[in-house]
Amino acid sequence: MNEFENNPAKKTNDVPHAIQGFVYSLVFFMVIFVIGSAISFIN
Repeated sequence: MNEFENNPAKKTNDVPHAIQGFVYSLVFFMVIFVIGSAISFIN
């Protein structure tokens, strides 16, 4: 049997990954909002 088939799941906790994804998506949408607000303010 392949050594990678013995334990396919990672042992890390999912909470830091969830927080990281939330923060990245929040920053992404904030950047889009700031760009849209700047364009709206210029016009």
